[in-house]
Amino acid sequence: MTSIEFSYSLNQLSGVLKPFALKLTRDLDDANDLLQDTMVKAYTNQDKFADGTNLKAWLYTIMKNTFITNYQKMVRRATFVDTTENLHYINSSGALIENSVYGDFTLEDIYEAINRLDEVFSTPFMLYYRGFKYHEIAERLSIPIGTVKNRIHIARKYLKEDLIVYKHVN
Repeated sequence: MTSIEFSYSLNQLSGVLKPFALKLTRDLDDANDLLQDTMVKAYTNQDKFADGTNLKAWLYTIMKNTFITNYQKMVRRATFVDTTENLHYINSSGALIENSVYGDFTLEDIYEAINRLDEVFSTPFMLYYRGFKYHEIAERLSIPIGTVKNRIHIARKYLKEDLIVYKHVN
């Protein structure tokens, strides 16, 4: 493939790559940057592209790897490392004072609201809350997975409405 053909193919595929970049970054500006980085890497590594291979897949791989590398750099930059010698207060629970009354009060209200739910909605909701996956709940209750998702959604909706009303009353 000549350099002109390669450039033309890259330009044609840039429109296909943009939605993938948006999916990865969830931000238009970051997606444009990722797309640009991908194109630059593709141009600079044109000699590594073998004729007859899938150019689109090659570009997707470059984009995914670029995104992962950039994400790892960002995480490393945001990591705080304490180099001081006095680590006395780190992880020291003795310095913390908790007010559990407010937390217990809220949790009590939530459980009361769950108990007011119809069992058809509360059972799948509580199973999901305890960590079961949708398909596990569906198998356990012998109902379709769509029904499980719907009942959990309705339970959340009722709980939200119930707790908002309770908050305004008290």
